[in-house]
Amino acid sequence: MAQKQQQASVHDLIVIGGSAGGVTALTDLVKQLPAALNAAVMVVVHVHSESPSILTEILNSAGKLPVSTAQDGEAIEKGRIYVAPPDYHLRVKPGYLQLTKGPRENHHRPAIDPLFRSAAQAYGRRVVAVVLTGMLDDGTAGLMAVKMRGGVAVVQDPDDAMYSSMPHSALENVDNIDYILPLSEIPSILVTLANTPTENSQQSNLESDLAQSNMEAESGDLAGKPSTFTCPDCGGSLWEIEEGKMLRFKCHVGHAFGAKTLLAMQSEVLEEALWSAMRALQEKAMLSERMASKMRDRNLKLAAQQMEREAEAAKQRSQLIREVLEKGIEVK
Repeated sequence: MAQKQQQASVHDLIVIGGSAGGVTALTDLVKQLPAALNAAVMVVVHVHSESPSILTEILNSAGKLPVSTAQDGEAIEKGRIYVAPPDYHLRVKPGYLQLTKGPRENHHRPAIDPLFRSAAQAYGRRVVAVVLTGMLDDGTAGLMAVKMRGGVAVVQDPDDAMYSSMPHSALENVDNIDYILPLSEIPSILVTLANTPTENSQQSNLESDLAQSNMEAESGDLAGKPSTFTCPDCGGSLWEIEEGKMLRFKCHVGHAFGAKTLLAMQSEVLEEALWSAMRALQEKAMLSERMASKMRDRNLKLAAQQMEREAEAAKQRSQLIREVLEKGIEVK
């Protein structure tokens, strides 16, 4: 893999992203890959930063290919699977891997988009990117970068996915997806592609311009225009970026979101704010009742009645908020 990029003639770098349901899907996929696969495989599955790194062990037990947790600076070798560790973005550089604790993307670290974008930037047409089951829209912008650099896009059929949101997002926003397949058919196409010469067709000027714009997200530069929204991770201003059909947002720190992810996170922020408001109202009611009791002890009846009215009003408002929360705030 360390040889010069122009000397390669096949799709020998496979990048795979999954979220909800991704461990099961990856296990089934890896079972069907041959030991002599003519490509290196990099994997990102959304995991909590405090989760134990057990995906490597699971995949090692499932298939024939050796699987390891990616190490910073590690040389890329064909016939191996590299798994992103918890709380680190996995990026591809020419000939080696890079781990970083850069800003979360789509509220995840590791996230799929940084892996896909960096692979597209480093290996262009040699890349095959696979989007598996998952929620919301991580992987879509990265898949777009892969296509714009001449790589191959494979998406799990949404009807076959345990969670269809990520595949749907890819299909809705990325033009000319090469393969839309049930999970059972993806391993065989990866093997075929790993032995298929890359095409040397020239990108259109529009594709080149869009690809360069997409790569700016990898370099940390801000593109697009200022929006009226704030970053749910740090509170900074978000910039609005149009990439083909997709709308994305990024702050100065580097947190980045697809529109669906940002909407979901705004719902979380709204819910937290409502719980805080309900708590404040309940505390106001309790304090008002306490003050009313003290006033009655001092025979201050009118003041006590006023405090009791304020306590009752706070209770009623708190109950209204509880009813809203119990109905749920949904993002589909």
